[in-house]
Amino acid sequence: MSLNQPISDFKNKNIWLIGASSGIGAACAKWFFAQGANLVLSARRTEPLELLAKGVSNSAYIVPIDVCDQQSIAQASKEVLTHLKRIDLLLFVSGVYEPVQANTLNYLTAKKMVDTNLLGPISVLEQLLPTFLAQQSGHIAIVGSVAGYSGLPKSLVYGPTKAAILNFAESLYMDVSPQGIGVHVICPGFVSTPATAINDFKMPALISADEAANCIGQGLMNGDFEIHFPKRFSRFLKFLRILPYPIYFWLIKTFIKT
Repeated sequence: MSLNQPISDFKNKNIWLIGASSGIGAACAKWFFAQGANLVLSARRTEPLELLAKGVSNSAYIVPIDVCDQQSIAQASKEVLTHLKRIDLLLFVSGVYEPVQANTLNYLTAKKMVDTNLLGPISVLEQLLPTFLAQQSGHIAIVGSVAGYSGLPKSLVYGPTKAAILNFAESLYMDVSPQGIGVHVICPGFVSTPATAINDFKMPALISADEAANCIGQGLMNGDFEIHFPKRFSRFLKFLRILPYPIYFWLIKTFIKT
């Protein structure tokens, strides 16, 4: 059962994509451009966005944003709302990942991930929710991770930021879905991107960024609240959540080698 209004197609839909400079965000930009959407592309660095836009569409509108800076967020939001007038989809992909274990835990690394992965989308939505509520329509999609389902090796900080995003999206859905606004939380498994390239272990069920973008697009078109993939991995992790901890920890140690 779809919890959100399905999106029949993206032709001429206005989309603000934050985090489009590389990885899943860049792949999503290409996917939505191919569907005929009107995109505003945002990231901290504009050079990759300009190269991306030249390769896929001359109609792309580029707005720089630093999702850890309140002034940058406010300025970017104002420019985007002036340019688009209305927003059909906000897709927040920006995120940072660093493997952290007990022996490498430090405050600055943790703060960077919390500021980007959690406070970033919250700060953007502080600016945009009045517009969505006035429209009584539109969709909000935030990239979380299967790492937010439960504790995983080398995910001592990253995992909690994504668990918080899951909780935030659930609460947001209950607040705004009666107003006609769709909410989607996107939970990828391992995707081949510059972020995951730093991992020094074999990543199970690894998929390409283009595959991830297609899963995201199809999930939005289906109206899914949670868009998780690849299913062969995400369903396994979902199953683990319901197991007693002794079994859970044994299975994680057995099947996820680090």
